[in-house]
Amino acid sequence: MSETKKIEKSRMGNGAVVAMCCSFVIGMGAMAYAAVPLYEMFCKVTGYGGTTQRVEQASDVVLDQTIKVRFDANVAPGLPWTFTPVQREIELKIGETVQVFYKARNNASRPTTGQATFNVTPEATGAYFNKVQCFCFTETTLKPGEEMEMPVVFFVDPEIVKPVETKGVHTITLSYTFFPREASKPVAAAADVKADDANNL
Repeated sequence: MSETKKIEKSRMGNGAVVAMCCSFVIGMGAMAYAAVPLYEMFCKVTGYGGTTQRVEQASDVVLDQTIKVRFDANVAPGLPWTFTPVQREIELKIGETVQVFYKARNNASRPTTGQATFNVTPEATGAYFNKVQCFCFTETTLKPGEEMEMPVVFFVDPEIVKPVETKGVHTITLSYTFFPREASKPVAAAADVKADDANNL
């Protein structure tokens, strides 16, 4: 084999290695990008990590058995709010649909926006804690000094009494943490901003 052919073969081999490395990096990047939404979807479906379930209608089965639900409220750094549950604890029948309220106040001198994350403990109960309505599904914007009561409508699925890991649970804690968010602009407003930017070019 001539020296030229050896060099060409070596270059082809190096090119294949580079192509494989690039494909690996791109593939890992795509997997990392998809990991968060896939994990969130997994948690919502299974209740993993204490993630509660979202449902469209109330339960039609109510057991003659009660359970306590405690309410916890937190605010992340960077959001100047006071956030508390109106009630610290209630006792309800398993399967009974109830409404409770949290209260938030903006202590800043400007409008601020937050969105809540949530979970329940024990974590195994997440698959049985069903929310019909919740302020956590959307962003909340409060004006300076504004105070708002925010409802949560939920029920505990009667199926909770069947699995070994949850049938002995007598108390569930529902916890929210509000994080700061940039207020989302309406689609029409965003289009107007882009149009103004284009006219200024």
